[in-house]
Amino acid sequence: MKNQVRITKAKRTFLVTAIAMILWMLPQQVSAHCDSYDGPVIQDALAALENQNIAPVLKWVEPQFEEEISSLFQKTLKYKKEDKEVYELLEKHFPETLVRIHREGEGAPYTGLKPAGSTKPIIVMTDAALEDEKIDPLVSALNEHISKVVKEKYEKVAQLEKVKDQSVEQGRAYVAAYVDYTHTIEMMHDILEHTGPAHSAH
Repeated sequence: MKNQVRITKAKRTFLVTAIAMILWMLPQQVSAHCDSYDGPVIQDALAALENQNIAPVLKWVEPQFEEEISSLFQKTLKYKKEDKEVYELLEKHFPETLVRIHREGEGAPYTGLKPAGSTKPIIVMTDAALEDEKIDPLVSALNEHISKVVKEKYEKVAQLEKVKDQSVEQGRAYVAAYVDYTHTIEMMHDILEHTGPAHSAH
């Protein structure tokens, strides 16, 4: 019975986190932090060059791209000793190539590397939760955001419902708010019904 409770709590934590992350990004264009210098892909790339060990970066690409990444990695290390100016160029080109190939594997476009500090706060929090091995602060913040978003959408529809038949313009405003509200709830329901990975949306 205790094991069932633990599983239920763990599943609930995952679902709450997944729902809230979608809600957090609803008004914005979905993006990832794998192309940011804050993100783990570039951090692994730079660490690999520093330690002269490619192993940590290969997990970010599909098997068919390992040879391309390995070849570029070796070429980059070669110029580290032979030509500092060329190495400085390759030192940037290597993570660029790694991120581009990683993004292609996600089915996402590559739009260049982003500077440190460009990662959304919510994604910073997800990484911090893993690093600190503490999920409660993240879940608390996400629960608060879920409540805020749903209440705001509900209250907007509730107010417009009172005047929806007074004019065409007010009716259309109601319809737009109603669609936004119901689609948000529908999205939450779909996540609850299907809890598989959605890496390409991250």
